[in-house]
Amino acid sequence: MSTDSEIIQRSLDQPSAFAQLFDRHARVVNSFATYRVGRHTAEDVLSETFLVAFRRRADYDTGVESAVPWLLGIASRLIRRHRAVEAKHWRSFAAVVSGEEHSSEGGLDDAMTRLDAEREVEGLRGRIAALAPKDRETLLLYAWQGLTYEEVAAALGVPVGTVRSRLNRVRKRLDPVRRAQARVKTQTQTHADGAAGRVR
Repeated sequence: MSTDSEIIQRSLDQPSAFAQLFDRHARVVNSFATYRVGRHTAEDVLSETFLVAFRRRADYDTGVESAVPWLLGIASRLIRRHRAVEAKHWRSFAAVVSGEEHSSEGGLDDAMTRLDAEREVEGLRGRIAALAPKDRETLLLYAWQGLTYEEVAAALGVPVGTVRSRLNRVRKRLDPVRRAQARVKTQTQTHADGAAGRVR
């Protein structure tokens, strides 16, 4: 089986060969774009991504066998043009989940389990939506698309250290235990400072 790099090289002389790259990775790019900007806009992002990739195929680093990081990097840059649509997507996604109807089969325990899961997902979704755009983009590439730190760095055009820093920041923001501990620590410190002030 040909690598992505070989397909791209071949497409320089045989443009129609580039279609193989679309067949391989359209689903991944579309899935990523759908998470970011919604199904309707994702179709445009998908088309634009492969159009840009085709036009820039001569610049592709042929030493990299997989084109996924390159394609997602292109998609990420295109998605930045759709920030307003992205925000609307998150709101509508939350509305859809909260409005879902569930079957009453399975008893009270199952219903409570579903309710608890919904609440957790809803809380997490809100925290993800509140992340800085660059942090959210890094998280989606790493956690939802399964890219390595190095591949995320390649997709976003940043150093690996930046990816590690962003993901570390995201973990702290999304981890409810750490957030609760941070709040307790802040409150404890505030009370201690207040008590020290009174003693003086």
